[in-house]
Formats: sequence, structure tokens, C-alpha cells
Amino acid sequence: MPDIVFDFLHRFPCMATKTDDVLKSNALIRLSTSPQIFPSASRLAFWEQFFCTCICSQPIVASNDTVRIYVPAQSLRESKNIVLQVLSQLQAFAKNLFTFLGIKQIYDLKKIHIYSDKILRCMCEYISTLDYEEQLKASVPAAFHSAVKNGTVEFIMEMIKACPHVIICTDENSRTLFMSSIANRQEKVVSLIYGLEASRSGFVSLIDSSGNTMLHLAAKLSPPSQLSRISGAALQMQRELQWYKEVESIINPTDKDFPNVKGQIARELFTSDHEDLLVKGEEWMKATATSCTVVGALIITIMFTAAFTVPGGHVQANGYPFLKDKESFTVFIISDAISLFSSSASVLMFLGILTSRYAEEDFLISLPTKLIIGLSTLFFSIATMMVTFCAALMIIVDGKMQIIIPIVLVACIPVTFFMLLQFPLLVEIFVSTYGPGIFNKRMKRWY
Repeated sequence: MPDIVFDFLHRFPCMATKTDDVLKSNALIRLSTSPQIFPSASRLAFWEQFFCTCICSQPIVASNDTVRIYVPAQSLRESKNIVLQVLSQLQAFAKNLFTFLGIKQIYDLKKIHIYSDKILRCMCEYISTLDYEEQLKASVPAAFHSAVKNGTVEFIMEMIKACPHVIICTDENSRTLFMSSIANRQEKVVSLIYGLEASRSGFVSLIDSSGNTMLHLAAKLSPPSQLSRISGAALQMQRELQWYKEVESIINPTDKDFPNVKGQIARELFTSDHEDLLVKGEEWMKATATSCTVVGALIITIMFTAAFTVPGGHVQANGYPFLKDKESFTVFIISDAISLFSSSASVLMFLGILTSRYAEEDFLISLPTKLIIGLSTLFFSIATMMVTFCAALMIIVDGKMQIIIPIVLVACIPVTFFMLLQFPLLVEIFVSTYGPGIFNKRMKRWY
């Protein structure tokens, strides 16, 4: 389908701004409301991004010639030639394998990205030939601000290159490009400000129709669609604080205490808008800490008991373990001690979370750091507890591998479950707390 659209627009570029009588829209506006077909909206995993980079696609070249498609009378599978039938079977197997591994979906997605870029460039090339009145009639500013709200970075960049004046045009709330992107929490669009050759001072001191500065817009609660992307009310509160701090760092210091039409400064607006989220963040953090404290306390009890009930028993004369010289016993004692100490540290961290004051600023660094340390040490204590258990069984069964190997494999199940359930959350907290930040301040010059 995208190839047909591209070919059609290449032959009739004027159709990009042709308004539909029923939908009261045109192709340009429809493209601006479709961020999912552009790379900036793709949320691929690391391995998916790697495959997407490695996949080679044929260059797309538009042609004005008439295209003829030859359809064979019979397929390869229906052919009587054995070689062709084998090739057909291999082709079907490869196709099913790529579909199962997800490679075909990634290839199709990359193909859509390439065609969407070609379609966008074709539209912008035609729009650049129109005068200002014709651009207004074609709803170019409306399409531009629609792309800003949806975070379609590619659309915004190409539109500014084709029509430079749209960078200063405002929407229905008198908000410019970067003000609207802050209000809609589109960090990739805000990052474009770091790739401008011009000074940023002309964009950071403006106000909208309600007298709000960029910092006021950052102080408001994010749209529900953006908050739902973040797991946990505490991390949502952290992201809101990060947005406020990032915008505060780029505006003029004199605008921090600038009141809007309601007489509110940005900090007051932030506190009033985030009261409910602050309470929910406290509840989420306490519930998580309470659950993990129970698990840590159980591990402490088990490991403390195991240290005094060593397998093999003790020598009655001196109290030393019978098997103290065996390597498996050394592994048992070391892993037991590590599990006990790490679980104790985990419980102390979670107790620190439960007794925190839960001020707004605590959600930025303090509470997430305690949660990172608590979850990390709890995971380490669970892993070493399984090692302790396996070492004790090795001592009891006296090296019978036909028993040890299945037990070790089964012991890996709870560790794997914990990694699948809690490790992604741990990574998310770590990246959001100590990552590079919301905005890409190293963006290359693009205009």
C-alpha cells in the first residue's frame, strides 16, 4: 500500500493538499496524525533495532513509466518440475521461519519507514512551491501542530526545511513548536531545540494565551497517554520532576517566578497539579517496599538457620563441621554468608523507603536510589540462596551428578522468574535515574 501511495503522489503531487469533501481533511493532515509509520514512534527492543539496522532494503526510485506486472499461469508449487517444487518448499520454510523469529515484521516495518520518508519528502517538495496563502488554505500549520502533538520528529524537521515560517507559527492556544511539545510531553521534539543553529533565546521566553511560560507547561500534569507509558506512580512522579528540572535549565532565570493569568508561578502550579500523583507514588513505593521486606526477612531467617545446621554435622570434641575441607562445603558457607548479608542490606534499604518523608524532591534521586539498591541486593540474595541450597544437596548426595544436575536446573527457576518479573523494572528505574536524561542535548545540527 505505501508504494502505491508514493507512486501516486510522485505522479500527482498536488493531491497532497487536496481536501476531501467528506472527511474535511487532506493527505498532509492524515500523514501528520500517523506517527506509527515513522521511526521516531517505533519502540523496538535492542535486538530488534540491531536487526532493523542490518536488514538491507532496495532503494526506492520513482518512475513515470507505465508499470506492467507479469503474473505466471501457475505457482512454483504447482509446477511439475521437481527442482522448482523444492525451491518452493524452501521458500515457504524460510518465510515461516522469518515470521516466527519476527524478522519479517521488522523488515516490513523498515519498508514502511522508508516509504513514509519518501512520501513525506514528496509532499514537502510540493508544499515548498506554494505561497503563504496557498499553504494556509492547504492546512499546513494545522498539519504541523498535529505532528508536534503526536511527536512525529521526521515530519516536523522536513516541514520546517520546506516552510521555515512554521517554526514560529502558533496553535489555537498561542503556543509555538516547543511550547506545544512540552505541554504534550514529546521529548524528542523538544530535543530539536538543541539542533538549531539559531539562538534558543527566541523560543524560551514566549507565553501562551493563558499567560503560561514553558516552565508553567512543564509544571502541569502530563497527558494520561504519556503517563501510562511509565510503570508505577513513583516513576511517573520522577519523570514529571525530570521534565520540570530540564525545562527549568533552559529558560531564562527571570521567568521562573513569572505568574500566569491565575497568578500562579510554575512551582506552585506543579505542587497543586501533582498532589494526587504524589500520594499515589507514596502508596506504590510503600507497597513495593513492604512486599520486598517480607521476602528479605524470610531469606534472613532461612540463611541464619542454615549457618548453624550445616550438612554432615559437627565433631563433638571441638564443634568443627565434619566436611569443612570439602570444596562444596566452602561454597555452602560463602554463599550462605553472602545471601544473609545482602538480604539484610535489602531489608535495611526497604525500611529506609518506608520511613522516608516522601517530599516531591525525594522522588527524583533519593527514593529511586534506595529502590535500586534494595531490589539489586534482594535479587543477589535470592541467587546466592539457591547456590547455598545446591551446595548443601551436593554434600548430601555425595557427587551423584544424575541427581545434582536436575536439582540445579530446577533451582534456576525462581531466579529466572524474579529476573523476568523484577529485572525490567530495576533496569527502568536505573536508566530513568542515572541515564542520559530526557532530552538529547548532543543532537546534531539539522537546520
